[in-house]
Order: sequence, then C-alpha cells, then structure tokens
Amino acid sequence: MVRAAAIAPGPVAIVIRLHLARGWRTELPPLVLLLQAGNAVSFFGYGLIIAFEIIYLHQIRGFATATAGFVLAAILGTAALVAPASGTLLDHFRPKPILIAGNLTSALGYAGFAFVDRPWQAFACAVVGGAGIGAAGTANQTLLITLVTPDQRAASFALGRVASNLGLGIGATVAGFIISSDQHLRSFQTLYLFDAITYAAFALVVLAMVPNRRAAAVRGSAPGGGFRAVARDRRFLIVIAVNIVLIIVGYTLYSTILPPFAIAHTRVGPAGIGIIKLANTLFIVTAQIPATRVVKRMRRARAFAAASALWTTALLGVLPATLIHSELGATAFLAGVAIVFAIGECVHAVVLGPLVADLAPPHLLGRYMSMYALMATAGLARGPAIGGVVLAASPDAVWWGGALVAAVIGAGFLLSGDRIPEPLAVEAGVPDVGEGPRAAAQATN
Repeated sequence: MVRAAAIAPGPVAIVIRLHLARGWRTELPPLVLLLQAGNAVSFFGYGLIIAFEIIYLHQIRGFATATAGFVLAAILGTAALVAPASGTLLDHFRPKPILIAGNLTSALGYAGFAFVDRPWQAFACAVVGGAGIGAAGTANQTLLITLVTPDQRAASFALGRVASNLGLGIGATVAGFIISSDQHLRSFQTLYLFDAITYAAFALVVLAMVPNRRAAAVRGSAPGGGFRAVARDRRFLIVIAVNIVLIIVGYTLYSTILPPFAIAHTRVGPAGIGIIKLANTLFIVTAQIPATRVVKRMRRARAFAAASALWTTALLGVLPATLIHSELGATAFLAGVAIVFAIGECVHAVVLGPLVADLAPPHLLGRYMSMYALMATAGLARGPAIGGVVLAASPDAVWWGGALVAAVIGAGFLLSGDRIPEPLAVEAGVPDVGEGPRAAAQATN
C-alpha cells in the first residue's frame, strides 16, 4: 500500500498533466489532423535530403560547388514562379486535385535527383521539383482553410508549423546517421527515393481520404478579381512587405548565417551547431500549440511587436557568445539564443497566416495564399544573400543591424493601432467566434 501510494501521482502532478494536455488540444477536425500528419511525413522526406543536397551534388556527382548552389536556387526560384499561377488556378478549381498534382510532381523531380549525373539533368529535376513545391504549398494552405472555421485558423497554422519542424528535424537526424555510416552513392539515392515516396504517399492519402471540397469563394467570379485586385489592397501589400523583412531577420539570419558565424567567431564546433538547431526545433515542436492559446488573447499588432522584440533580443544575444572561451559555454549560450528565436517564431507563425486568410476576399483566397507562399520564399531566398554580404563586410553588423531593423518594425506595429484587423472573436470581446461565423465557415465547405 505504501509503495502504491508512492507511485500514484499527487494532485499537483495531476493538475500539471491536465493543464499540459489541455494546452495541446487543438480542437481541429480529424481531417485536418490527418492532413497535418501527412505534412509531417512529407517534411520528414525533405529533411532526409535538405542538409546533404550540396554534398551529394558536389562530392558524389562531381558538380562544382557553385553549380550545386545554383541547382538549389532553381528549386526555390521555380517554386516562387509557380506559386502565383497556382493561386489563380485555386480561385477557379478545387484545391484537392492541385495538391495531388503538386505532390506527384515533386515526387517525380526528387526521384530524378537520385539518378542525375550531369548538371542539366539536375536543373531539370530542380525545375520539376520546385514546380511541385510551389503548387502543393499554396494548395495545401488553401485546402486547410476550407476545412476549418475562422477561429480554428491559428491552431491549424500552428499545427502545420509543428508538423514541418518535427518532420524536418527527425528526417535530418536519420539522414545524418545514414550518411555518417555509409557515404556512398546508394545511400544518397536511397534518401532521394524515399523523399519521393513521401510526396507520393501524401498524394495518395489526399486522394483517398480528403473530400473534394471547394470554398464558396470559388463558386463564382466577382468583379475586380485577379492580381490587380490584390495589388490594390495596400494593407495586404504592406503586411507582405514588412513580413518579408521580418522573415529575413528572424528566420534566415538564424538558420543560414548563425552557423558559419558561430564556427568562425565563437568556440562552437560542428557538433555544437547541431545542438543549437535541436534546441530550436524541440522548443517549437513542444511549445507551438500551447503558445497558440496565449497569442490568440493578444491584439495582432502587439503580437507582431512581441515577435519583433524577441528577435531583436535574440539577434543582439548572438554577439556575447564571441566572448565565451569555453566550447560548452558558448554552445549552451547560443542554444538559449536559439530558444528565444523559437519563441518569436511561435508567436509570428500563429498571427501571420490567419491574418492573410482574414484579409483575403473569398473569391481571391487562392491568390492571397499564393502571395503568402511567395512572401516566405522571397524572404528565405534573399536572406542568405543579404546576410552573406553583410557577414563578409562586418560580422558583428549582421546582428546589431538585424536587431535595429526588427526593433523599428516592432515599433511600427505598436504605432499601427487598429490598422491590423483582429479576429472576430477578439473584436467581439468573447473567447470564441460563436455560431454565426462558424456556420458561415461550414457553408463555405
């Protein structure tokens, strides 16, 4: 009896467990959970190859390093070009077939990478794979929006971020073990082929399990449609432009510039970089869903300002690591900085996606979501180039300069007042959207 009492959890432990379980509840439809699980599997496949693409093309296939870099740039470039076109299609056709076609196209492109032995073949695969990514990414977000109510959008975007980080993190870890044990052609081919299988498997799941719904937005045409109408939405364009800059200073400086800076200017080694990345990923996977409940209580302008403030702090926090003379100490310090970056990412991800969906007129949802995808691609593509140039000129300027930019943007959000629209629940001053908007959202499905 004593032993059983010792093992049984106390009331405090039970309360903590219930609180954590409640924080992880998304209340999303099972179909959305299925789609996000498919996203996690797809990102797992991408994680298998993302860290080793240049190594494969350069060391195994014998391409010049610059050529390998241009091949990867071709993927992002093609995805950026295809996103607006896919947005137009999504405003006329259902998202399900476009999502399936995009994933099958990505599967074809990445399977081809396993067998390239000349640069032109790699560029051809990059174009095919990038086209699939551009189409599937926009279609996936549009489909998810048609499956949730407006008050569920934040949770859906948050869960998507968890799925992508979890898949990428596990995939990169598994690939690291495989490549470290056997750096031969067959190992790399296996990774690329398995990546292609995950895209194809996701397409089959969507084909078999997802109903072929379309939003009410797509049932008819509205006057003043097309990208001209998008271009006239100044508020939306300002949101896109400002967040491109935030993505550069908040995501890409951390993901692409911090590793070479840490290797060159701190005591952190290659293993330490892996630990820093792991700290960031694990925090996002653990905290993103509970953070949604906290951020939904905030005004959107204040949430954006909070994300900017967190990234300002993290960017400035990189500099003291150069003064730490212990490898363990520098690694632990930058792991803490990575967690601050992650907190900012959790806040930013919860606010931005739902805001874009709320700004979109129903008949232009596909085009607005394509611009959302294009914004992310533009930020991720420009960030390394800008950061690399500044890093070469003045390593410290990357961090204090980025912090200055983030701080100015944060101040701008605080001064924006009511110019950033709030969710209906916040505007009404109630914790939930209610039956009216919920019924309207269900009608669009």
